[in-house]
Amino acid sequence: MKYKLFCVDLDGTLLTDQKEIDGKDIEALRKASKQGVKIALITGRMPAATDRIVRNLAIPCIRACNAGTYILKDERCIHTEYLSVETMTEIYERVRDFGIPLWIFRGRQWYVTSKDAFVYTEEGLIDHMAEETSVEALAKKWRREQTGPNKLLIGAEPLIVQNVYAVLRDRQDADMACSSENYLEIFPKGMNKGKALRVICEKEDIQIQETAAFGDQELDIPMIEAAGTAIAMGNAIEELKQKADYITKTNNEAGIAYAIEYFLNS
Repeated sequence: MKYKLFCVDLDGTLLTDQKEIDGKDIEALRKASKQGVKIALITGRMPAATDRIVRNLAIPCIRACNAGTYILKDERCIHTEYLSVETMTEIYERVRDFGIPLWIFRGRQWYVTSKDAFVYTEEGLIDHMAEETSVEALAKKWRREQTGPNKLLIGAEPLIVQNVYAVLRDRQDADMACSSENYLEIFPKGMNKGKALRVICEKEDIQIQETAAFGDQELDIPMIEAAGTAIAMGNAIEELKQKADYITKTNNEAGIAYAIEYFLNS
């Protein structure tokens, strides 16, 4: 198989539990890039949270950020999708009952309705500060501009996340999935990492069968299902493993390098 695109999730996939990249994974992705394989980082992270990763890889990377709703190539946005202001406002009203902030993403911006331990931890991890604001202020501004957020996020203890998920999961105006037990990501209806993969293929003139995708969590399942070759990390949730063509080693064992070596040499 001649691969032309590798789509790689970050947290729990390319990144170790210590939020670093194993040197073997860097070497393998650089080798693939030199052989003409395009590398797409398809992640729930905002662009600022991927900058250090791209610098460490030191290869051209397409970045599908905010759960694929904001796609960058060479720092230029090539695709974006938005939730409506009404959806954002209604979700906030439901989330507020749980006493937790709502995280709001649009393009390169990160807003929160208040700051708690989860926000402070994320700010430290990505070295980027969230802007504290109100949903009302954003709604007024974005109605005037006829736009909205790319993504909303709930960051909380696992039980709270699951309770919020239960309240919101039947909405008809948004899709959602967990990127970890602490994070629920909410994005425009019909938009997910699988669609991001297909958009990138269309933009780059790549056939689906020429792609491989690496993931570990619920948020990655549409990407795994869309790819020509579906690769589950050894630490992936069971539902994703059941959909995979191949299960590699864990994110702490250079699982990406292990799989790339297998597929590029097979």
